[in-house]
Parts: sequence; C-alpha cells; structure tokens
Amino acid sequence: MAAENSKQFWKRSAKLPGSIQPVYGAQHPPLDPRLTKNFIKERSKVNAVPLKSKKASSFHEFARNTSDAWDIGDDEEEDFSSPSFQTLNSKVALATAAQVLENHSKLRVKPERSQSTTSDVPASYKVIKSSSDAQLSRNSSDTCLRNPLHKQQSLPLRPIIPLVARISDQNASGAPPMTVREKTRLEKFRQLLSSHNTDLDELRKCSWPGVPREVRPVTWRLLSGYLPANTERRKLTLQRKREEYFGFIEQYYDSRNEEHHQDTYRQIHIDIPRTNPLIPLFQQPLVQEIFERILFIWAIRHPASGYVQGINDLVTPFFVVFLSEYVEEDVENFDVTNLSPDMLQSIEADSFWCMSKLLDGIQDNYTFAQPGIQKKVKALEELVSRIDEQVHNHFRRYEVEYLQFAFRWMNNLLMRELPLRCTIRLWDTYQSEPEGFSHFHLYVCAAFLIKWRKEILDEEDFQGLLMLLQNLPTIHWGNEEIGLLLAEAYRLKYMFADAPNHYRR
Repeated sequence: MAAENSKQFWKRSAKLPGSIQPVYGAQHPPLDPRLTKNFIKERSKVNAVPLKSKKASSFHEFARNTSDAWDIGDDEEEDFSSPSFQTLNSKVALATAAQVLENHSKLRVKPERSQSTTSDVPASYKVIKSSSDAQLSRNSSDTCLRNPLHKQQSLPLRPIIPLVARISDQNASGAPPMTVREKTRLEKFRQLLSSHNTDLDELRKCSWPGVPREVRPVTWRLLSGYLPANTERRKLTLQRKREEYFGFIEQYYDSRNEEHHQDTYRQIHIDIPRTNPLIPLFQQPLVQEIFERILFIWAIRHPASGYVQGINDLVTPFFVVFLSEYVEEDVENFDVTNLSPDMLQSIEADSFWCMSKLLDGIQDNYTFAQPGIQKKVKALEELVSRIDEQVHNHFRRYEVEYLQFAFRWMNNLLMRELPLRCTIRLWDTYQSEPEGFSHFHLYVCAAFLIKWRKEILDEEDFQGLLMLLQNLPTIHWGNEEIGLLLAEAYRLKYMFADAPNHYRR
C-alpha cells in the first residue's frame, strides 16, 4: 500500500476475524454485558481506527471499499503476534459458549410451546406442502422450534402455495380449482380446438387471460406454429416432425465428443443440473439426458448463436406442459420412468420444436455480444424514465445500471424471478401476443419493476438496491398477481408502443 498507516479494507474494521460480537436480533441471545464489559474496553483501546459508519451508497464507493478486501499477500504480511489478535479473552469465549448451549438445551426440552402455538391456527389456513418441499421443511424445523413465534403470529394469515408448489395449483388466493366461469372457458377452448380449421385469432384472444391446464398442450403447439390449424393435418405433422427430430439425434448427437463440439456439450452438461434445482422432476437422470439432447441439437443447428447460458431454462415450461398431457397428478415429483419410451420421445420432440419456434423470434438475444438484450435493456431504461421518473432518478443517484439487474430479466425471460407455475401462465399470454417474447416482454419487465417501486425507493445504497432487484419476493405469486402484472404491461404497451414521441424524451 502507498501510505504506511493505510490498512486493507477488512483490516480497518474493528470486527476482527474470529472475534465474538453481540449480534442483536440474531438467533441466539446477545452476550451478557457483564461478561464482555472488560473485553470491550480492552478492544476499544487497541483498535484506535474508527468504524466506517456510512454504508457504500454508490457502485464506485462500494468498489473502493472492497477493492483490496482480498489483496494477494494479506496472509504473508499479517503479524499474528500483534496485540490486536491477543485481545480475545478465552474466559469470555467459554462463558458465552456455555450460555448458548444452555439456552439451546432449554428450548429443545420444551417443544410443546411451539406446537401449542401453531395448533391455534385454524385448519382452513393449513399449508399443504408438496413432497418436494419436505426436505426444506426438515431443514428448517429446528429453527422454527428454537425461535419464538411472536413475529410469525403478527403476520396476516393467508393460504399460500408451497415453495416448490404443485405446478397445476396456480391460484394463490385459495379459490376453488374449477369455477363455473372456468368450465365455460374450457368448453369454449374445446370447441375451438375441435373445429375443422381452428380460428387462431380467436384462440389467441381466448388464451390471453390464461389457458386451462387440460387443453394447454394442444393450444401451445398451435400458438407456437408447430401444429397446423387444420385438424386433419395435425397427426401427420406431429409424426413427421418427431421423426425429423430423432433423425437429428442420429445424425448429430454422437458428434458431442468431437473436439470442436466438446466445449458446447460440456457447458450444457454443467448447466442442466442447475436448472430448477429445487424441483425433483428436473433432477432425474432421464430428464437431464432429454434436456442435453434438446439443447445440443439446437446449438448444432444454430451456429450463429450456439448454446448460451440461460437457454436451458427455456426448455422447462414446454417440458412440463407436454408432460402434463400424460400425467394427471402434480408433475414436479413424477417419476418419468413410469412413462413409455414413445411418450417420452413425443414430449422430447415437441419440447425441442416449440423451444426452437420461441428462439427464432429472439435469437439476437444470444448471438455474439447479445445485441438483442442490449437494445431491450436500453429500451427498458428509456421507458422507465418516462413512466416513473422518481424510480429512474433513484437508480441514477446510487449509480445502479439497468444492465446490472435487467440483463437476466431479458436473457431468461423473467424465469429466474418468478416461480415456474407463474412462468407457464405468463407464456400463455406471450404466445397470444404478436411478438410476445420480444416486444411485449419489454412492457412486462417495466410493469414488474414499477411493481416494487416502494421497496426500491426505501433502499438508499447501491448494495441494498442490487440485492433487492436480484431477490424479489415472488415465491407465493399465482394467477392473480400475474394477471395484474399483464394488465399493467398491456396498459403501458397501449400508451407507449405506437407513440414514439412519448416513448423518448
């Protein structure tokens, strides 16, 4: 370092590595002040450097504060014999550890209190968890027993969808699964789909507010352009396209071990286990093999872009929808080995062709330098500056760039921001809209951002804003929230899409 008295970032902090700090609001009670009184006094004499009280409020300040956090040679330069490392009182440490262990043992002996508290919740509000959520429940059960439930009791009770919810259960309000209105809509869909020549314009109009689960597979094939509108041609078309896909498998798939394709296959092989890791369906080896084939064949047939991280997510909605055609139960825990090879081949081929149709409209998102995403992020910035100048200026004040959070929104079509059940509902509308995945998606992203304006304006530093925007709380969203989001996006599109003078400053 240039100055002799200059210290690295983590060394300037009064919180020494390994030291015991009273953490208020944490799981364990704070340290007994009687035990730590002398300890704190000793440390205050040794550590003369004051704490930096102000958080990093902008990107540049955040970068300056952390630029030397992991300087090479830190360990070699550090003198572990210095007095600052000898201030830790072993008696204080032992006493604190004993106190924590004692508190744990007391709370573990009295689980009845937690059980009796939770039993007061009415049966109508009981959360039904899927088996895919069981592991998460086991991991958090000890924490729930140890923590007082005062904060949890103060929250309003609402029936919620489990963490990795049944994909078919899309309504977060606890409404009945099939109302009279929904039955009428389902009957209308069936009439449209069974007509000799399906009216695609009418089908798009009916699909905009959502497609019933029972007819979604056929509807998606039609709306994506994979199936013809004429009912007599559909069976032959499906047979021909499925045979064509497996012809690609025979022709190209063995080349994955060739030198010029190894990097592509290796990246696909790495990314697939990361695809929806909390849903057991996608962790089954047979499903992962299907995804590998779909993505590799697409990459080989589209050399202009090849495989790009994020495309792996785009397969999952199609796979789930076409799997639901053969599975009446909830699909997230379904064992695909129970299906016949012919069924699995049909699901695989249909997923490949529908994903290909989707990517044909947004391929510039994945070509070199991803110009499509760059343009969309810039358009989002201009749009937000017009519809909510306060939010836009808030980002500028704390030096938050739209590319830092919206790149993922465009690259993954909000799939990382929303539960899978919500993505499927969102894609009902995207496939009903002209250029839904490219043009309309921009307005959905703008509406999605403004939805969180209060939380955004409450954050007053760069790090807090970025953490919020990358971890938005949508885990309990369902049809109602997506419906409101799409309505707002349509309003924005109606106001700005055909009005360039309003769109730009």
